[in-house]
Amino acid sequence: MLAALAGVSLGGVAWAFGNPSLARGCWAVTTLALLAPLTWSVAQSLARRDFGVDVLALLSMAGAIAVGQYLAGAVVAVMLAGGNALERFARSRARRDLSMLVSRIPTTASVLRGGEIVTVAADVVCVGDRVVVRAGEVVPTDGMVLSADAVVDTAALTGEPLPAHLRRGDDIASGSVNAGATIEVAATHPAGESTFATLVRLVRDAEHSQAPFVRMADRYAGVFLPIALGLAALGWIVSGDPVRAVAVLVIATPCPLILAAPVALVSAVSRTARAGVIVKGPPVIETLAATTTVMLDKTGTLTLGTPTVRAVEPAAGVDGSELLRLAASLDQASPHIVAQAIVAQAREQGVALTFPAMPDETPGQGITGIVEGHRVAVGSSGFIAGLGYSPPESDPSQGVTHVHVVVDDAVAGRIDVSDRLRPESRGLVDLLRGAGVDHVLLVTGDRRPVAEAIAAATGIEHVYAEMSARAKLELVEALRAAEPHGGVAMVGDGINDAPALALADTGVAVGATATVATQTADAVIVSDRVDRIADAIRISRRSMHIAGQSVVAGLGLSVLGMLLAVAGLLQPVGGALAQEAIDVAVILNALRALAD
Repeated sequence: MLAALAGVSLGGVAWAFGNPSLARGCWAVTTLALLAPLTWSVAQSLARRDFGVDVLALLSMAGAIAVGQYLAGAVVAVMLAGGNALERFARSRARRDLSMLVSRIPTTASVLRGGEIVTVAADVVCVGDRVVVRAGEVVPTDGMVLSADAVVDTAALTGEPLPAHLRRGDDIASGSVNAGATIEVAATHPAGESTFATLVRLVRDAEHSQAPFVRMADRYAGVFLPIALGLAALGWIVSGDPVRAVAVLVIATPCPLILAAPVALVSAVSRTARAGVIVKGPPVIETLAATTTVMLDKTGTLTLGTPTVRAVEPAAGVDGSELLRLAASLDQASPHIVAQAIVAQAREQGVALTFPAMPDETPGQGITGIVEGHRVAVGSSGFIAGLGYSPPESDPSQGVTHVHVVVDDAVAGRIDVSDRLRPESRGLVDLLRGAGVDHVLLVTGDRRPVAEAIAAATGIEHVYAEMSARAKLELVEALRAAEPHGGVAMVGDGINDAPALALADTGVAVGATATVATQTADAVIVSDRVDRIADAIRISRRSMHIAGQSVVAGLGLSVLGMLLAVAGLLQPVGGALAQEAIDVAVILNALRALAD
């Protein structure tokens, strides 16, 4: 752009100092300098049978040279160079939010091996390795905190500006920065399958995608091109002057169509990234903008997906703290997620645990063992009944798992465990409706009473419970058939959600760990806040509106200018300057998509 602008400026100086020949030479050279690469680009496009809008730019510049309108040709050259520069600016600014993730990829890791700290390549870290992360270093892989506490900066992953405080046993995501003292982390995923590695793959996918709206702009160009050529021919025939035809072609060069739409959509990719949602390229912006129905999974989407102890209910004469201590001590030997919740609750309360002797587990049902000489059994009512005891009846309708505890041949009480609703889930329906979504559905494999309780707490009216992966898939098909002009978005996080995520117009995964759901989805909510889906839809709608507004306004003004040129009221130089003003205006308007 600077070279083209310099050529036009030098020609202007030469003209001002009374040397019109030198001026025309500067303008001719400027035009030819950009005409050569443009000719090659158009030739390649035509070989692919792609009759895009660059053909008009080529004809206008070549026509200006042919009829001696060198200044007009040079202004068109500046216009194209300036438009491309603005597009590169928009893309670079949009990519900045995404590439920040890539620039932070750790290449090495400090691992404890044989009592010594060894530096190894990050991609060879294995599950179970004890990784040492010093102050200011990036956590190389997903893991579990082994130190007493940790302070981490997760801004690059979630957008949250405040550091998070973690305790021993808490999960820590790769890509987090250690903002405190040196910590130890037990790797739970290989580096290549970690949260951060998944985000990097999403970023690279996003950077190599073209939006359907841009392809639609090319189809508009197929209509616009013959109209412009027809008006140029009409102007020539009416006046008998080829200069008038060149004036029409100059004003017809439709940079709004070439640049405005992609600038707006790439800007939207940046905005959604800042909102905590990584989309796999501009095409997802268009499908998100068309969303009228949102299907929400329950576990891990509306809820946290990690059960916690809701209450400890000791039997008469039994101390609640002792009941929790014995149950948690035994559950240390179980990998079951409910057992881990009970252990976590005991540790949170500072209860001292003892590792059990002779643990014997029935997977998914319960476990027995000896804790400090006491015979302890922990498990479901069916498991306890199978051991010959009679646990009290309980109502599971509110989504609570009742874990019964037997100590020394007597039922000592129960521990209630439940999955917690995400705090932001309660206001999600209102946010989605505010973003233009008409229908919100809860679609879960859980029991109907549990699903209805969650729906009542969140304000969701349509509930589909006890849904298998195939049933979710069939529901997506039915919704798409019922609303062919509206988009269906599926939001989930589990393996059973993957088919529905793939079939939906837009699949949105919650959480950036490397799962089937994140690989299948079109977008990933990395900030661990499900309400960010409403932000992504709102941003997408606004950006599509801005893109359409820019294209329509730009082409409308171009058509008006062509009619003036046909009537002889606009000369080539004036047409080029007018088109330059139109281009800058619509592209700057498209850049509004970057703003909040």
